[in-house]
Amino acid sequence: MSSNILLSVRPKYADKIFERTKTVELRRIRPKLLEEGDLVLLYVSSPVQALTGAFKVDKIIEKPLKDLWRMVRKKAGITRQEFDNYYDGVSVGVGIFFKVQDVQQLDKPISLDILKEQFFHPPQGFRYCRASDTAWFNEFSL
Repeated sequence: MSSNILLSVRPKYADKIFERTKTVELRRIRPKLLEEGDLVLLYVSSPVQALTGAFKVDKIIEKPLKDLWRMVRKKAGITRQEFDNYYDGVSVGVGIFFKVQDVQQLDKPISLDILKEQFFHPPQGFRYCRASDTAWFNEFSL
């Protein structure tokens, strides 16, 4: 069952995704319905506040932090200190991997105002999207 999601990311990490220097998105909680091949829409948080692109999931892993760090340290676009701070208070982390060729950036980002008017409200972390929520996305030059 396909479960596309809208994922909220900070601007500096979105930039790294679109620069193709980051190939794994880290999360504290695994989106349980997300599977290989699903679409992740990228909403970039303040000050950008826009849907800027997407990537297709290659694989998802859930590992103890020590093991996760070994797997992602050269792919996540963060320092060890940032990693430790992000995962403070948990013992297991999630990595959503994608291939650089599966990253798509919109020619024109979709602003928060347009998202709220026509589609949906962006989440703090992530939200699942119905097929009808994301069907329009292909019209925005991917």
